[in-house]
Amino acid sequence: QVQLVESGGGLVQAGGSLRLSCAASGRTFSSCSVGWFRQAPGKEREFVATVNWSGSSTYYTDYTNSMKGRFTISRDNAKNTVYLQMNSLKPEDTAIYYCAARIGGPAPHESNYDYWGRGTQVTVSS
Repeated sequence: QVQLVESGGGLVQAGGSLRLSCAASGRTFSSCSVGWFRQAPGKEREFVATVNWSGSSTYYTDYTNSMKGRFTISRDNAKNTVYLQMNSLKPEDTAIYYCAARIGGPAPHESNYDYWGRGTQVTVSS
């Protein structure tokens, strides 16, 4: 079992930055790939980024260029934590951000993930 808790969300002005954290517990976390997803009001949850167990491979959403170059995923297995650094935030980034873990390689589909946190709210004002 892996338990995930997100933090770091909040209210920020457009152009600002936030770093989200996903703290994990469970013996198998270091072998898990971790992904970040987000869900805006009235929209389906969408994939943001994922990182493999060692942090050596990262993948980002490719179906929207709006996040390209602004978001960075990383992990620190010594701290059992995965991060999502978000820069140059825009109002359209407003959403609940979720982290999720899976035992196996990184994957972009939420159906591939076995464990989920409860999410952290990010609100970007214009």
